[in-house]
This record gives sequence, structure tokens and C-alpha cells, in this order.
Amino acid sequence: MNENSSRRDLLKLASLTTLGAGLADAADSPRPGRSMSGVPFEAKETVRLGVIGVGGRGNSLIDNFGAIPQVRITALCDIVKEKTAAAQAKLEKAGKQPPALYSSGDHAYEQLVARDDVDLVVIATPWIWHVRMAVAAMKAGKHAAVEVPAARTLEECWEMVNTSEKTRRHCMQLENCCYGENELMVLLMVRAGLFGDLTHGACAYDHDLRGILFSKSGEGLWRRDENIRRNGNLYPTHGLGPVAHYMDVNRGDRFDYTVSMSSPSLSLQAYRKDKLPPDDPRQQEVYRNGDMNISLIRTVKGRLIELQHDVATPQPYDRINLIAGTKGIFRDYPPRIYVDGGRGDAFGPLDPYKQKFTHPYWKQVGDLAKELGGHGGMDFVMAYRLIECMRQGTAPDIDVYDAAAWSAPGPLSEQSVAKGSMPMKFPDFTRGRWEKAAQSMPV
Repeated sequence: MNENSSRRDLLKLASLTTLGAGLADAADSPRPGRSMSGVPFEAKETVRLGVIGVGGRGNSLIDNFGAIPQVRITALCDIVKEKTAAAQAKLEKAGKQPPALYSSGDHAYEQLVARDDVDLVVIATPWIWHVRMAVAAMKAGKHAAVEVPAARTLEECWEMVNTSEKTRRHCMQLENCCYGENELMVLLMVRAGLFGDLTHGACAYDHDLRGILFSKSGEGLWRRDENIRRNGNLYPTHGLGPVAHYMDVNRGDRFDYTVSMSSPSLSLQAYRKDKLPPDDPRQQEVYRNGDMNISLIRTVKGRLIELQHDVATPQPYDRINLIAGTKGIFRDYPPRIYVDGGRGDAFGPLDPYKQKFTHPYWKQVGDLAKELGGHGGMDFVMAYRLIECMRQGTAPDIDVYDAAAWSAPGPLSEQSVAKGSMPMKFPDFTRGRWEKAAQSMPV
């Protein structure tokens, strides 16, 4: 959304939100409210969307939500006027009613969330805007769906939770990886007991983003600043969300504490030396974030999760996506499985399990999802499932407590790294309700 915003304004806003991190109490919330866990949406035949941020990610979400017949996109917002006009033209070409456009400045989104014809506000902007926009949407009576990570600080996590409980509006994280074909298949295997009692998992966001980080458009205008200001596990949710679902985190188990450490910061410096002119101002930037961060999370039940983050080194894409228990183990990238009693001591392919364990969502819309694209189809499955919940009047699969808990490793890892890898306690965003909350993603 903020391509034309000055870097100085983004840095100022980042400073304010980072300062807010120190104000949050990691153990408790000052304003308890009624839980939003399991609270159903009000059923609607047609779901009306407003989209804030129509850059690369926002346009992809427009394509996927817009492919659902029962969705009407009524409003678009981006401070780059040409982007809203292009997205509007695309929707008109597809036979959709033209949405209203807002592009008057950084706070034009406030006009969008105030509209009477918006049920769900989809937020695809730089991270520092996520919570303030979600809070504005909820206070205006709208549900909010926020790109990842939903929050950057513990204070922001609590602000999401408290606002959701007070307004009785849902705030969901758009964690598309939870809806990947392999991830949903493995979730069914876990629930069928194929891996026995779960003991540990591993997950990652290992993705070479050097070209994007040094781009002069899109995420290059703001995402590199996160590596200047912070040192930790900055983008935890893509890998962590599916593993949290396998382990029923916030629904029978909970993240307890984490320890974190970072490698030296070397690879972004090496890349810019090779790729940028010597007089480029970016040659003078100092990057705090280590190339690799590894965080270990222990749950209340004693399970172990290893969480990696590396966007700076040359490497293939990898989310690891490992889950293991007393009867077997699954590892992804490439997908492979071993179940106790199998032949020999080698991993086997996932294919023999597909007929029994392919998730109903992929049976229902998998062909269309793959046709539309979007991270192998998971984007559309995510959009389809969220709209299905809203139309049927059921609770969302991913709620505000998940958005907070899955985002929290970001600021907690920063604190742990800064304190010599000291253990840092997770807040209980559910306020004790995790022990009795119902399983997510029913099948």
C-alpha cells in the first residue's frame, strides 16, 4: 500500500511501534473480556469485502476472493491511486461491480472501514500498519482479516485481542500455509493418530528474499527496514501456523516459553556489495538481523518446536513442516513419511496416503485452486474456507488468539536474542480458555 510513502515516515512509524513493545505485559492483559473462541459469524448469503493495500499481495487476494461467486468486493484502498484504478478495472473486466476507491493518503482506509456495505476488511499492507488498520475495522463493526505477521509487538497482540473481545468482531490472520494440500493432509493424519502422541515439530521461513529486499518498489521500500531495526524471528507464522494446528495450540495445548539465537548478519551486506553501485545510499545501512534465527518453543504439554527464519542467504525455499510422535514422523521439502512398522528404515512417499487423507477442502475446490494459482492453490482454499465460515455462520478456523500467539515469536525472539538467549514466556492470550477450546478446522 505504502509505495509512495517516504522512508522517513515508515522509519518513524516503526520507531513508535517498537517503543510500544516495551509497554506490554508479557504475562497478562489489562482488559479481560468475553472470549471470541468458537464465536460464530453472523450468517450472510453474500459477503462484502473491502481491501486495504492493492500491491502484489493485495491483488493476489482480490483474484482469489473475487473468484468466489458469493463475494462482492465493494471498496479498495491504496495510497497509490493508479493501483486502485487498475484493480477496479480488473474487477470490471471480470464482470464484477466496480468497487469504490480510496487513495487520498495514509488514513484513507478510515473511510473504507466506515462504509455500510463492508462485512470483512482484508488488510495487505506493510506490517507496521496491520494492527492499527485491523483495530479501526473492528471498532467500525467489521471483521478483519490481516496478512502475516498480524502483529510486530506484544502490545499490538494484546490490542488485537482486547479490541476483538470488546467489539465482538473477529480478527483473523490470513495464514495461507495452513491450507496447503500437504499441510491439511498431514493434519488429518495427526487427528487419525497415525503419528501417535505428538512430541515435537519443526518449521521455518527459509526464503531467499535478497532481490525483493533491495528492490526499489513493493516490499523493497519497507521490508528491509525490519532487518535494520530488529534481530530475531521476524516472520514466524508461515511455518508455525500448520504445526500449531497439528498440536492443537490454543485448543488443548499452548506455547509456554521460547529461547532464541541469531547468527551473524553477513549475507545482505555481501549481496549489496556485489549488486549495488558503490555510491548507493543503501551501502551505508547497518543490518541488525542475523542471517539465520533459530527459536525453540516449548509448549505447556512439554512438546518442542524448532522455528527457523532466514531470508538473507542463497537457498531453496523451505518451510520444513515436520511433525513427529510416538508412532512416526513426517517431513516436507520434499514430502516424506515414516510410520512405525514400515519397511526398512527409510522414509517413504506421501502418495500412498493421499486417497485416504486428502482433505475435503482440496477435494471440493482443489482443481479450481490450482488453476487460479497463488502458492500452489492454498491462497484460494484459504479464501474459500473463510467465506464458507461467514456464509454458514460458523466460527473461523484461525481466530484472534491464533493471530496473537503465532505473531508473538517475533517480539519474544528479539527479547531473547538481546538477553543472551534467555527463556521468554508467552502471554496466554486466551486467559486460560485454551484448555477447553474446541478444535479448529473441523472436517
